[in-house]
Amino acid sequence: MELSWLMKLRIAAVVATGVVLIGIFAWPLISPPEPFGVVSLVGGTISFGDSVIVMALAFSSGLLAYFLAWPFGRQIGILAVPAGLTIWAVRSGSMASLMQLNPSVTQRQALFAVLRWEPFFWLAVVAAGFLGVLTSQKIHSKPEPDAAEHGSKPNIYLNSAMALAASALVAQFSVMLLAQDVRFLDGKLGSVVAQPAIGQLVFAVSVSFGLAAFIVKKFLNAGCIWPIIAAALVTAFSVSTYGRQDILLYLTQHWPGVFFSNAVLAVLPVQMVAFGTLGSIAGYWLAVRYDYWRQHESG
Repeated sequence: MELSWLMKLRIAAVVATGVVLIGIFAWPLISPPEPFGVVSLVGGTISFGDSVIVMALAFSSGLLAYFLAWPFGRQIGILAVPAGLTIWAVRSGSMASLMQLNPSVTQRQALFAVLRWEPFFWLAVVAAGFLGVLTSQKIHSKPEPDAAEHGSKPNIYLNSAMALAASALVAQFSVMLLAQDVRFLDGKLGSVVAQPAIGQLVFAVSVSFGLAAFIVKKFLNAGCIWPIIAAALVTAFSVSTYGRQDILLYLTQHWPGVFFSNAVLAVLPVQMVAFGTLGSIAGYWLAVRYDYWRQHESG
């Protein structure tokens, strides 16, 4: 099941929409004041007004992407906003930059207190794009009578909870393994890892969430929404577990700011959500194509 040239053109148009409206046009709204600064809510450089405009642009991107990808707008249009966010994620400085700008334990505690919840802001931006796609679909077409969920509500809720938990566990473990740079043994922490390069982070996060989405689609028949939501949970869990005060104190006393107790902490929230969302969508459709291939092979 190969993609036709027309399908590839639709995907390219949707991605270009997100890159232009979010990645380029909205960049001045969230760009850090310094040339190599970090795209983050830390420091208060992103105002409430800027956030509202970004949400509106994300919604507009979804609206437009649906029609550009029609009749597969719902399946392809959701790529627009995360594609735009990847531009910010790549242009941003690194987590190591934040650590070096906040050398004391109290500064880093305050920093992680914000970073723990920041992924939910970026998820809201992605959700605004998804809402734009769904709004376009509602305007353009009537809901199908068989579109309702089948099965009892308890089973649906249980399956969703399992998909979310499995996605978070798979992604957490995979990012820890794949987001590697220089690693040194440490007597207390076991080991510490240096800040990976941006290319390594793109690979690690995308593949990790792609694997998570593939697994939950294949074994739980769950959608890509659960691994996308899990992107926020992975960051929140890692900050709570590996960013405790005693660990931060030990790191500030014994290691430079470019080293982390866990590789997941080296990933900025905007990077986790942007690459994680694209990876989740790709992993979901890989699972669909895999099932299609298996059915036709057995037939």
